Amino acid sequence: MKITIIGTGYVGLVTGACLAELGNDVFCLDLDADKIALLNNGGIPIHEPGLAEVVARNRAAGRLQFSTDIAASVAHGTLQFIAVGTPPDEDGSADLQYVLAAARNIGRHMSAFKVIVDKSTVPVGTAERVRAAILDETGARGASVDFSVVSNPEFLKEGAAVEDFMRPDRIVIGHDGSAGGLRAREMMKNLYAPFNRNHERTCWMDVRSAEFTKYAANAMLATRISFMNEMANLADRVGVDIEAVRHGIGSDPRIGHSFLYAGAGYGGSCFPKDVQALERTARQYDQELLILRAVEAVNDRQKRVLGQKVVASFGADLSGRHFAIWGLAFKPNTDDMREAPARLLLRELIERGASVAVYDPVAMVEARRVLSLDLTLAQLAQVRFADSPMDALAQADALVIVTEWKAFRSPDFEQVKARLKQPIVFDGRNLFEPEQMAELGIEYHGIGRSVLTRR
Repeated sequence: MKITIIGTGYVGLVTGACLAELGNDVFCLDLDADKIALLNNGGIPIHEPGLAEVVARNRAAGRLQFSTDIAASVAHGTLQFIAVGTPPDEDGSADLQYVLAAARNIGRHMSAFKVIVDKSTVPVGTAERVRAAILDETGARGASVDFSVVSNPEFLKEGAAVEDFMRPDRIVIGHDGSAGGLRAREMMKNLYAPFNRNHERTCWMDVRSAEFTKYAANAMLATRISFMNEMANLADRVGVDIEAVRHGIGSDPRIGHSFLYAGAGYGGSCFPKDVQALERTARQYDQELLILRAVEAVNDRQKRVLGQKVVASFGADLSGRHFAIWGLAFKPNTDDMREAPARLLLRELIERGASVAVYDPVAMVEARRVLSLDLTLAQLAQVRFADSPMDALAQADALVIVTEWKAFRSPDFEQVKARLKQPIVFDGRNLFEPEQMAELGIEYHGIGRSVLTRR
């Protein structure tokens, strides 16, 4: 099938590369000429395991191309996937300017039947706005071209996106009951047929329900995270091991083990903006989402927990103190630092007078960029970008772990103790066992794991 992907960001690039991997002829459009030049020269603008290999393989096979040519992109694909960004607007709602601009470009250039696929995460009612934008453009040039708009939200985890796309647990597609909608359904069914050979993974529904499903899914996951973080904070107070609790409640099949890990709060491009956007949608319909408001408030507070633990140990004035920070990206296997808890922690430590040495396996370049926006030049001078995890520890008063990279899970603890001024670890992801750390002579502060101090 001939497919156009509009937008070569995280969702668009993964979608385009994986659809090409299935044998489709994919044209990826982006208006960022530098990004397109990078892709055409064999580069990848994001860090995503396995993606570079898929892109290179399909470019070499001639199934994947990158361009800034809007007219050519519209002419290429009968299926037009809109996969542009929907950043939060000032009021928390999703900013649809890029989605609607893509729709207008399609309407301006199309001359035959098209299926416009909303792949971006968009609020309920977006398909209608996309349809109206296309009709405005076709009407302005006196054209009458049939088309259909469907919703096909993505469910890709950063760090595992290629695997998620190629082995989906579900495929959500929303369409209408018109003749064009039924034609679009058949095309989408054919497109995703390779994923349904073992068993049917497609959830067919109306367009508005499909748009809502994406937000509801992310809101539920964010809720589980904030719930466990609240339980962990209480566990610290009452002398309970939150890891034991996690196993206890996760064994209930109605609850399950996924997304029950206590930590330093969630970040990234999806959960924060999607929770806010869903709350904004509710307000437009005069409804208050009390649970989601609490989820957001808990997460904002949770991002400060590590800093509070440091202050509790070292005092509010951290002048002359130096800390090692392991992990900067909001989660492992990505360089994404959007809404990353590490950003808030670094700012707090530095504002209290401390200096820091930071290390992340892949996010160092991105960290330099975002920290230059977060900090003043004088504050940025308090940050040293280390060459390795052990290099970051040199003469630090304590180690603070913010991201659960696998490379941090089994360090040489004797080396850790030798390099730190004093053996203190603040673990924002509960990578280690308190009993083991006590046996090693390391003062350990996890999230909801202070049970040893209460016995």
